[in-house]
Amino acid sequence: MKTYDICRDARLVRPQITQRVSQDARAVRPYTLKLCLIFLCIVHCASCIAQRSLREVTVIGRRPMREIGVQKTRFDSLALKENVALSMADVLTYNSGIFVKSYGRATLSTVAFRGTSPSHTQVTWNGLNINSPMLGMTDFSTIPSYFVDNASLLHGSSSVGETGGGLGGLVRLGTAADAPDGFHGQYVQGIGSFSTFDEYLRLTFHNERWTSSTRVVYSSSPNDYKYTNHDKKVNIYDDNHNIVGQYHPTERNVSGAFKGFHALQEVYYDDQNGNRLGLNAWYINSNRELPILTTDYADTDFDNRQREQTLRTVLSWGHNRGRGWNTDIRGGYVYTALAYDYKRAVGGEGPMAVMTRSRSYVNTFFGRAEGNIYTRDRRWLFTANISAHQNLVRAHDKNIVTTDGNDAIVGYDKGRIDLSGAVSAKWQPNSRLGMSVVLRREMSGTKWAPIIPAFFIDGVISRKGNVMARASVSRNYRFPSLNDMYFMPGGNPDLKSESGFSYDAGISFDIGRSHVYALSGSVTWFDSYIDDWILWLPTTKGFFSPRNVKEVHAYGIETKAELSVQLRSDLLLDLNGSLSWTPSVNRGEPMTEADKSVGKQLPYVPRTSASLTGRLTWRTWSFLYKWAHYSRRFTMSSNESTLTGHLPPYYMSNIVLGKKIALRNVGLDFKLAVNNLFNEDYLSVLSRPMPGINFELFIGISI
Repeated sequence: MKTYDICRDARLVRPQITQRVSQDARAVRPYTLKLCLIFLCIVHCASCIAQRSLREVTVIGRRPMREIGVQKTRFDSLALKENVALSMADVLTYNSGIFVKSYGRATLSTVAFRGTSPSHTQVTWNGLNINSPMLGMTDFSTIPSYFVDNASLLHGSSSVGETGGGLGGLVRLGTAADAPDGFHGQYVQGIGSFSTFDEYLRLTFHNERWTSSTRVVYSSSPNDYKYTNHDKKVNIYDDNHNIVGQYHPTERNVSGAFKGFHALQEVYYDDQNGNRLGLNAWYINSNRELPILTTDYADTDFDNRQREQTLRTVLSWGHNRGRGWNTDIRGGYVYTALAYDYKRAVGGEGPMAVMTRSRSYVNTFFGRAEGNIYTRDRRWLFTANISAHQNLVRAHDKNIVTTDGNDAIVGYDKGRIDLSGAVSAKWQPNSRLGMSVVLRREMSGTKWAPIIPAFFIDGVISRKGNVMARASVSRNYRFPSLNDMYFMPGGNPDLKSESGFSYDAGISFDIGRSHVYALSGSVTWFDSYIDDWILWLPTTKGFFSPRNVKEVHAYGIETKAELSVQLRSDLLLDLNGSLSWTPSVNRGEPMTEADKSVGKQLPYVPRTSASLTGRLTWRTWSFLYKWAHYSRRFTMSSNESTLTGHLPPYYMSNIVLGKKIALRNVGLDFKLAVNNLFNEDYLSVLSRPMPGINFELFIGISI
């Protein structure tokens, strides 16, 4: 079951939506306004149902102590396993209110919480931190949703219990040992627009002691969709060669092809005495071109390509001693080889000249241990965890060598160990009240961060409606990435750690009537300050260099709602909605007299974002509607509203029609997806056009 933190009264956020719509009304199509109204009506109706049914709610049970005061969003298998073409970037876009900045399918996609940057988002996979030690962030386009069984978001302070550095929050991903008894297999073939092919295969075996799962995904496409280039104008001439008009040309996405192969092998052993061993191995091999910008007017031939090979492995041992205590120990290894090559024809013709030949190799050794112990009366829970990541990074440009021709290439070869440990005490004196204290300590290289404290509290306000209030406050730190410190040219080893202070408060409810409906919702208010924000700035020497320049104040409201209605015995309606309002403002001192960034919204941070999914299931048929919205985003710190200074708001709509057929020993699954249903002309990143309406067909066979 999904757990959403949601709003009880949609009227709190309705004025903000209405105001935004009025500001951009001239740029919004009529169907968009209708969709916004539909969304508001759904949330309002859900609120009304809640108010009418409060008297029929039963008493709430004891809550999980591990989640006292935690602001968490959990995704269910329906969202994760919708189709094999989805990445985790797609899942997060349409099922949460956090901002997903995407350059297009199979290209860079990053995630940011609460007005922070992607580097302030921590990402773990089966306990392993998978943020790049070079860049400090994760590319979600390289994570197939079919490779994830458990996914959740920990907002703001809630991440402190898991890891440090998550000034915005944590995305927690994992796989599960669940599989039906015996041997089973599944194969899915996807065929889409632009000659796109997606293939998925899974083989499983399970008995009372052993579980084995093998998953393989292969995707490929020329990705040569058409788009209208608004950065170019073509003249229209009359018979006398006089210019009589202009138009924006229709062009194809050039250099956007991709091929990606993923293989995930899992083996689990359960000795039936509280011990479980597990092995997870995930291999990635991708080759993707980097599309040209719409502002690139060159007619020369070029090759702009990135290749990646990554192996992630995690070995785990878990011991659960009944209701008293449990332990989990993990170790792993990550290897990543990245190659970036840029070639172009000299003078527009002739052989390709190598402009860039960048190579980077990352070796990471990982260890983590966690223990939990309950007191006999189950009123206290004590936890402790410690983790270590030893990163060895070698990065260079093979096309740039020293004058003597040796291998002293522009780049760096560094090793750094990251240590993190935390202890916590959780107290739940009764079923209505819970409190938690977390203390975390972090080290990177030879530098220690001050102790990171966090305090959480929650309480049941009313058993009728399961109305619960939550609050938290924390301090957090993020160390600079290796590129921030050592990239050549420009790295700054004297950078200070970014530090943040965050607190939030929210209220939630959960009501329902058996076999009739279930409704849950919450609203959360948050406020955070980040000091010494790291920003790469141009220098007088012709390259960029990072500096601690900003003080950022991010605040806002997060709302979510979930409604399930059993319309008939064979007809089920599920609705999920989210809405976020996130001002994120630079409060630092002006760097120069001409600095206009103070008091302005940070670039590429939308003030509002929203998502809505609706799923109608009738017998063996299903219909899914997905909608997502991002408000206007500025591309410059001065918030100028020039043609290139901002990106207009956009609204995305996707639909999926599915049909299941059960034969004697075989199950068939058919899905037809229509993406960008209304052919929205939009940009997620400046000069990076996205595809218009496109189609995908999926055929699945299960045995």
